[in-house]
Amino acid sequence: MTTSTKQTIGLFGFGVVGEGLYNVLQKSPTTKAIIKSICIKEPQKERSLAKEAFCTDYNTILGDPEVNLVVELISDADEAYKIVKSAMLSGKSVVSGNKKMLANNLEELIEIQNKNGVALLYDASACGSIPVIRNLEEYYDNDLLLSITGILNGSSNYILSKIFNENSSYELALRKAQELGFAEADPTLDVSGQDSLNKLIILATHGFGTIVNPSEVFVLGIDKLNSFDIRFAKEKGLKIKLIAQATKINGNSFSLLVMPKLVTADDYIFNVEDEYNGVVIQGEFYEKQFMFGKGAGGFPTGSAVLSDITARMHGYKYEYKKRKYFDSPQFTNDVQIKIYLRYKNVIDFEHFDFESIDEKYTSKDYNYVIGTINLKNLHKVQKLISKLDVFVAFVDIPEKV
Repeated sequence: MTTSTKQTIGLFGFGVVGEGLYNVLQKSPTTKAIIKSICIKEPQKERSLAKEAFCTDYNTILGDPEVNLVVELISDADEAYKIVKSAMLSGKSVVSGNKKMLANNLEELIEIQNKNGVALLYDASACGSIPVIRNLEEYYDNDLLLSITGILNGSSNYILSKIFNENSSYELALRKAQELGFAEADPTLDVSGQDSLNKLIILATHGFGTIVNPSEVFVLGIDKLNSFDIRFAKEKGLKIKLIAQATKINGNSFSLLVMPKLVTADDYIFNVEDEYNGVVIQGEFYEKQFMFGKGAGGFPTGSAVLSDITARMHGYKYEYKKRKYFDSPQFTNDVQIKIYLRYKNVIDFEHFDFESIDEKYTSKDYNYVIGTINLKNLHKVQKLISKLDVFVAFVDIPEKV
């Protein structure tokens, strides 16, 4: 499909981000883009626009020859996949913000993009207003990238900020995040690390050129955090942050993980607070570079969607340069990492196959160890960890076995 100086948009979803995009467009008079129709799931819901602006049938948008750009901003990953795939197969370019859908279907969608001459843009899917994907694709379009480390989920970061800065309990901080709209009524995706994982899969694709199945990656959230772990971190002058990390190893392989990290005061992400995101990109010659901004919310994410709309107006599409011009590294879990493990029962500790232990503490209530473990062994017990009375945090950078 050829690009146009005018974008006629078919919008799917009018939630926080969809409405945010609509309002951002009204305040961007130089952007030659109009929303012709908005497809929604619940027509009876009270909305800020007249009923005539909405439809409930996908084909009202997908079958309209005037619509040359589909913007998909719904929460249901399965429905989002159907919409995006159908739109691309019918010759329409797409802007999407659904990170779960993208993380699980990127390989197929890239192939459809190439075969049908359309574009799929999704800068809004990771880190809200921070242009991380575009930078990885364009500025870091060489083979010198060593690592991507970031706080990719604003909800969990808000909770941890309240715990460490205001001495809030985990339960109270979560409730406050829900009241302010930073966390959903069911916060599982955020606090379990799954949301960060989906974003990390996308960033790794643009950073290293290799698409990894989310099920292969070790992911652990903050839902097992308790007062013992908080006190331990504070006594040592540390904070706990939920981080996502991609690390290249020896140039020909890389590892991914999502888990809490004990962060020192000299770490860039130590002072990333509340609903903000922060991403540290490290390269072979340019060392560390830091990107910071709001990771969620209607206006920040709406602005990122608008950036994709404008880019498409100029004919932009992702080239996936790392996949195209370089030998993509292989994904591996065969790396050693240093972790903090808090446990109560010795039988729980025995599930963890430590290679060495640097520090050990025993008390009446809880015990902890700090030691080195192979990430592949940690991945084997990932499902079991959720059933144990334990908390695990990352304290070191992976090293090749």
